[in-house]
Amino acid sequence: MDQTQIDTWRAVPVAASRHLIDGKAVPASDGGTMDVVSPIDGQVLTTVAAGTTEDMNAAIASARAAFEDERWAGQAPVARKKVLLKWADLIEANALELAVLGVRDNGTEISMALKAEPGSAAATIRYYAEALDKIYGEIAPTSGDVLGMIHKEPVGVVGAIIPWNFPLMIGAWKLGPALAMGNSVVLKPSETASLSLMRMAELALEAGLPPGVLNAVTGEGRVVGETLGLSMDVDVLVFTGSGTTGRRLMEYAARSNMKRVYLELGGKSPNIVFADAPNLDEAAKVAAAGIFRNSGQVCVAGSRLLVEAPIHDEFVAEVIKAAEAMRVGDPLKVETQIGAVNSETQLQANLGFVETAVAEGGQVVTGGARILQDTGGFYMAPTIVTGVTQDATLAQKEVFGPVLGVTPFETEEDAVSLANSTVYGLAGAAWTANLGRAHRMVKTVRTGVMHINTYGGADGTVPLGGVGQSGNGSDKSLHAIDKYVNLKTAWIKL
Repeated sequence: MDQTQIDTWRAVPVAASRHLIDGKAVPASDGGTMDVVSPIDGQVLTTVAAGTTEDMNAAIASARAAFEDERWAGQAPVARKKVLLKWADLIEANALELAVLGVRDNGTEISMALKAEPGSAAATIRYYAEALDKIYGEIAPTSGDVLGMIHKEPVGVVGAIIPWNFPLMIGAWKLGPALAMGNSVVLKPSETASLSLMRMAELALEAGLPPGVLNAVTGEGRVVGETLGLSMDVDVLVFTGSGTTGRRLMEYAARSNMKRVYLELGGKSPNIVFADAPNLDEAAKVAAAGIFRNSGQVCVAGSRLLVEAPIHDEFVAEVIKAAEAMRVGDPLKVETQIGAVNSETQLQANLGFVETAVAEGGQVVTGGARILQDTGGFYMAPTIVTGVTQDATLAQKEVFGPVLGVTPFETEEDAVSLANSTVYGLAGAAWTANLGRAHRMVKTVRTGVMHINTYGGADGTVPLGGVGQSGNGSDKSLHAIDKYVNLKTAWIKL
């Protein structure tokens, strides 16, 4: 990374963002706007259109019309592939602009943003572009006088609601397979991180995506998100975010057309360290990175550290050392390892969790406070709390901030019991040199993703999905395509 180039893009004024409806950038129907406050310095960066119910309905109508006249779904797979590949190329060509714009909007450190945002988004779009002309139907094993065929058809209009922590990466997880299979999409970015995703949507049009196939409306969830969820013209709803919102979307589906709803929700992921871990120093550094990068604003963050009792004190000391060595600060500086918390609201929520943890008997052994307040931005020191019991709030509730709770355990069975003691089941990890134990942990810890002797890094070839109240359905991999197709049986008498 070149700091000079980053600083050049940082200095570029950010134009007011408008909706993307039917291939055109349009303001809100009532002219309303919302301020974009940068978490870097707490200053207003620009504005986005404050969407209305009329705006969202117009976007849905555009998507429905585009699907019904088959301007996209009716194209040969090879033609759709060509457009998506060009889109991926454009994302890569504009990667620095997209990354810096996103960091100014949501505070992720640039070292992570470049890889996890435009880099990941381009790779995801390219993956599904390459896959789309390799998705076959099936011939059923029937008697000789019947031909049974199973067709895979696009579902129609997909509503995609995207969170603020990694808008490009997670947005591409939804957009890639949905568009590859010929659907139209209505995109609703987060109120606090819309800018880079709206720019990526513009690049899709530049790549040749027909107008109306991808529409994007910014605004408050209680207005445009609710309209999207209640629409009778949306066939599938996909969402990454909080459990509270996920439940609301399921209610909207029940109250409208019973649309399918796929949810990737919260996590309280256990990172389990056994005394026989092959490299405890490495495990400590990875444990710190696994919760503190992007200020802990990662759905799969290893927010619960479970440590075998004989090594507890020694290992926690190493994690503290690793955490205190991480540089917190301006996320647009290449040397920064932990950027800003997304918003003042999120920062105060994080600090509230720390207060509760202390009140419930936990001990803050490092961090626990707001820092760099003189910048005007929203920064928090990496925080580690020991003495966290199984029933403590910090062990049961998702913080979505740089707060790590530590709990000792005595036996493997104890570790599994602790790991499975929450309503969540998104990710987890175990560090051990015992091959048998490693396989047992994969089998017995209830998660969608289980790491062994590592944390994070799973690429697009494998699915990401949760169990329990971490959601349903999967993003990433070929399995994600299943959410965006209908199976149609043809039963033909010969």
